[in-house]
Amino acid sequence: MDDKHKNALVQKSDEEWKSDLGTEAYQVLRENGTERPFSSQFNKPGHVGSFHCKGCDSALFESEAQFDSGCGWPSFDRPHPNSNIEERMDRTYGMVRIEVRCKTCDGHLGHVFPDGPTATRKRFCINGVCLVAKTR
Repeated sequence: MDDKHKNALVQKSDEEWKSDLGTEAYQVLRENGTERPFSSQFNKPGHVGSFHCKGCDSALFESEAQFDSGCGWPSFDRPHPNSNIEERMDRTYGMVRIEVRCKTCDGHLGHVFPDGPTATRKRFCINGVCLVAKTR
């Protein structure tokens, strides 16, 4: 296990993560990557239920919180009521942003921005490859 994920509740070797997640999800969740915009099946609202972390199955968002932001990634205005989301300052690539990570497996999910269209004013911009849809 590398030092950057040492506080995660779910711990696996890199080989286990690669095997469990597949190439693209591993690159995003474990190496802080980003999927191509508009490539996710979850980009547009339509699923009824919840969205869970592909790395550990923790609940992240409810479908009622999803909206079409037009940014190219699934967008939500608030996390799941039993929030498994952690927000951290991200100063990579010469920008200052708020990174969103899964509290359980410390997987990188995306970023949150203060420009959402609802009363929360939040837009959680999440890589769809990190999500698993669950139906109620």
